[in-house]
Amino acid sequence: MSQSKNNHPIIPKIYLGSFILVTSLFALWGFANDITNPLVAAFKAVFDKLSNAQSSTIQFAFYGGYATMAIPAALFIQKYSYKAGILLGLALYATGALLFIPAAITMQFIWFPLSLYVLTFGLAFLETTANPYILSMGDEETATQRLNLAQAFNPIGSLLGMYTASKLILAKLSTSQFRTDQMLAHPEYESLPANEINARITDSYEAFKAADPTTFAANQIADIAIIRNPYAILGAVVVLMFILFLFKKMPDTGNRGTHMKATESAKRLFKNACWREGVIAQTFYVAAQITCWTFVIQYAMENVAGMTLSKAQNYNITAMGLFLVSRFICTFLLKYLSPGKLLMQLSTLAAILMLCTIFLQNYAGLLCLVGISGCMSLMFPTIYGIALKGTGDDAKIGSAGLVFAIVGGALMPLAMGFIMDGDGIGNLNAVSLSFFMPFISFVIIAIFGYRANTLLLNR
Repeated sequence: MSQSKNNHPIIPKIYLGSFILVTSLFALWGFANDITNPLVAAFKAVFDKLSNAQSSTIQFAFYGGYATMAIPAALFIQKYSYKAGILLGLALYATGALLFIPAAITMQFIWFPLSLYVLTFGLAFLETTANPYILSMGDEETATQRLNLAQAFNPIGSLLGMYTASKLILAKLSTSQFRTDQMLAHPEYESLPANEINARITDSYEAFKAADPTTFAANQIADIAIIRNPYAILGAVVVLMFILFLFKKMPDTGNRGTHMKATESAKRLFKNACWREGVIAQTFYVAAQITCWTFVIQYAMENVAGMTLSKAQNYNITAMGLFLVSRFICTFLLKYLSPGKLLMQLSTLAAILMLCTIFLQNYAGLLCLVGISGCMSLMFPTIYGIALKGTGDDAKIGSAGLVFAIVGGALMPLAMGFIMDGDGIGNLNAVSLSFFMPFISFVIIAIFGYRANTLLLNR
């Protein structure tokens, strides 16, 4: 079994089977996260009257579900068990995914965010349960390494989700085909700025809708079915996972079945500066992560000529591949560097790359945006591990606070959508301007990383 620098096994043999099974959940919610991110652009294309702000309610509902259910999830597992939390999480996950079927029948946009809202009730239970469960499967000194290792499988699910979104959703939408046809019909577009191309194609699409409303309506029905189908299949897969966990005996790690009052845990946690600042840092991290992956499509479409939805999503896939490789590299580096120091260094680099993204406004800026994913891979589990270190049974409520922090992913995309719907400033277009928000997030995370060792010593 792999060993830490303190000669403690990262994963004791007694927990290996359960560790692998619980780690599969990280991939499962990674898939849900990253098949959903591109839906902001997809729904805006399908429901053509939606603004950027309105389509961003997809993310508001998705990450708002986390915020709604994080604390109830912690109270549930505190009263019952980690296994019970996992089972309820999988049940809610499957329900939300399968609700895409009636949502598609209605042809009303509002039902899709509501379905995702229910789905993320399940994800809140899974994350609130799985993260502290993984931390408890071994020595506290190896807890951050163990969580980083488990979290390394999250981007595997994310990559599959991104690939599904790109190849089975975005590439098959009628609007994507219309854009491709327009680019082929007008080779002169290749020499125009991206914003001019977008304006001309939009005008052509409006003319098509006016001239042939019957075909447009049929295309819309087909596009909604394209979005629905992967979620229906996902719901069936999650049902199978529920059955597997139902019959699997899970180990008692000594952190279940306690009857400690939640209020007592909360009081201790709010006195813990490391946990408090960790929640703040996690809020801004999730906000930055979600916006970088959600709006890479908008950035590419606005700043790089000849882009389509599917091509732009391919850069998201590249970013996730980098994220995955970096997660394993960072897990290795944590053997030699303190979590706080590495967190500070990577957050600083991410902030620098974000400034390049904002001001370059070209293909190089897009590559910088992709490169940020290599910096982000360490952040979530490391902030999580630092914030919960030494919290004991309070980790259940503490975990809920850190999962609640995912609300950042609900609020910042909405705010950026409003900025994108406005005008730019000077030479900065509105899309590029909106990325100042994740830039501020990385600065805040870097400060937390800098303060981490001091916070842990003074706890």
